[in-house]
Amino acid sequence: MLIIKTLFWVSFFILFYSYIGYGMLLWVLLKLKMGVSKTQKPSIPQFEPPVSLIIATYNEQDIIEEKITNCFALDYPKDKLQLIFVADGSNDNTVNIIQSHPDITLYYEPGRSGKVAAINRVMPFVTTPIVIYSDANTFLNSACIKEIVKHYADEKVGAVAGEKKVIDISGKENAAGAGEGLYWKYESYLKRLDSAFYTVVGAAGELFSIRTALFEPTSNDILLDDFIISLKIAKKGYRVVYEPLAFAAEAPSHSMQEEQKRKVRISAGGFQSMVILKELLNIFKYGKLSFQYISHRVLRWAICPFLLPLLLFSNILLYTNNAAALYSYILWAQCLFYGAATAGWLFSLKNIKVKVLYVPYYFVFMNLALYIGLVRFYSKRQSVLWEKAKRKT
Repeated sequence: MLIIKTLFWVSFFILFYSYIGYGMLLWVLLKLKMGVSKTQKPSIPQFEPPVSLIIATYNEQDIIEEKITNCFALDYPKDKLQLIFVADGSNDNTVNIIQSHPDITLYYEPGRSGKVAAINRVMPFVTTPIVIYSDANTFLNSACIKEIVKHYADEKVGAVAGEKKVIDISGKENAAGAGEGLYWKYESYLKRLDSAFYTVVGAAGELFSIRTALFEPTSNDILLDDFIISLKIAKKGYRVVYEPLAFAAEAPSHSMQEEQKRKVRISAGGFQSMVILKELLNIFKYGKLSFQYISHRVLRWAICPFLLPLLLFSNILLYTNNAAALYSYILWAQCLFYGAATAGWLFSLKNIKVKVLYVPYYFVFMNLALYIGLVRFYSKRQSVLWEKAKRKT
């Protein structure tokens, strides 16, 4: 029974810390830091260096004109902003639409090698000190470039991550949209804490930027290029800052089936990234960066999905062996949670909205995607040429 109790409480503590406790700990540490340091944060001076905005596209004819209009509406000096579109492999009307705008630099090759290969091919031609990456299906707020580049006045900043917002303009919220939206709100909050404490551990590809001189080409089979690029910069000793006033808005996935494509690919990429960035597990060498990376990413990706069933099964064994009443309460709470997740799944199949069930359903869904992603990673069946998830319109 001692072994079972140990497994139970170790699982319980790690799960609580990973999903809730880490954020609470950062909040407390930041409050203590603010209490010790009474000096006001210095204002950031106006800083408008030349910038390249790179958008990698693939068969985006339905949305590319809207994306181009969004880029032209950005509030930044036109003589300091270079718009670069990459359309490798596109065989619809995407290339023709981009070519109709002479102010855009287009790079195109008929063969499709994936987003990472496209970025690696284009980066040697970038001449500006700052480069910003964005996806074709996301739309940027007009002030985003100014809000991003102001941080580069600090030479210790090597990258800046913008905020991702999931916005459903259809008015017909589904489980995929609600779950994805809640997830990103929580992730955005954690990124704010991460950035204030030391550094963001991984930028989202919808909107992030780097100092051009710090770019390192990555292997063309990388699944999470944004994550790898930003963490390699942090590994060099630079900070990755989070800027919530620069955001990319996109529609939620059309359905949970479409959302599964994204989550499984991200999960496979997470395991791949942990292998590539294994040196960051050395907390004695990388200090705060390792602490944040392990707490925010490694535990959630590699440990927690396997502790969830261990917590449940050890709880059942303790309950059946007449352990203390506390274990009964926790078991009933787990059963209620997984029951709510199952109910959320069943309701989603019938397109019935029950918001209170979105959180448990999406939580279980994400962890199941990690299992599938792990299999995809080890079997090398997750192609870098992934099929785009259909978004709501």
